[in-house]
Amino acid sequence: MSKHTKYISNQADQDGTIHWSTTENATWRALVKKQLSLLPGRACDEYLNGLKLLDLTSGNIPQLRDINGVLKHCTGWQVTQVPSLINFDRFFNLLANKEFPVATFIRSPDEFEYLQEPDIFHEIFGHCPLLTNPAFAHFTHTYGLLGQQASKEDRAYLARLYWFTVEFGLLKTPTGVRIYGGGILSSPGETIHALDTQACEHFNMQVIEALRTPYRIDIMQPVYYLLDSFEQLFEIADLDLMALVQQAKALGLHPPKYEAKQSLAS
Repeated sequence: MSKHTKYISNQADQDGTIHWSTTENATWRALVKKQLSLLPGRACDEYLNGLKLLDLTSGNIPQLRDINGVLKHCTGWQVTQVPSLINFDRFFNLLANKEFPVATFIRSPDEFEYLQEPDIFHEIFGHCPLLTNPAFAHFTHTYGLLGQQASKEDRAYLARLYWFTVEFGLLKTPTGVRIYGGGILSSPGETIHALDTQACEHFNMQVIEALRTPYRIDIMQPVYYLLDSFEQLFEIADLDLMALVQQAKALGLHPPKYEAKQSLAS
């Protein structure tokens, strides 16, 4: 997790309302418009169904209480306002309590296509639609429970599984490969890159392989893992994931499929 950010989260008033600026709301609408032009034939049905339930496709940046009303009804989850950066202890504790962290800032125009850190568009538009889905919600909750008890080293391996599922996961469907990862669905650039270019590789999801695959947060991804079905998330959540982490540690990481960057650790 990055330790530095140029963004500052907006604070809610005493009634829980965040007063977004005209510019911030305009950025949200522009992002929504761009993604809606890209999602047909690319986003999975489970995500599109959640998008309708949350009513995210028109208007200004939604208030968190409105998101919570839908999520609570569907899966018992809610979103929780956090500063732009939180530590891993807080992150795992929130997920373990079925609370999804949302940093209440939105990206600047110069980072419109791709943002390294999670803004409210990434968290709400990218992730929250699938938190209406029982399989995705169960997997995310299980991940939080495991992370609470994991060591710092083990958390690094778990982070790779999260990256290649919740953030950058792809799904096989009868009509072709579709996107479910929030890091893709909230990034206009990555949405095209993941499915429509030859600059990346697709692999069938094997948990042990995902745990061993390095990634970088500041580039379009060179590797994506594909689920056979959305129900596979239930199956993964029911595995002995910490035993698989130990196996992955013993085997070691795969060579990265990207150029090293001196300022980033693998």
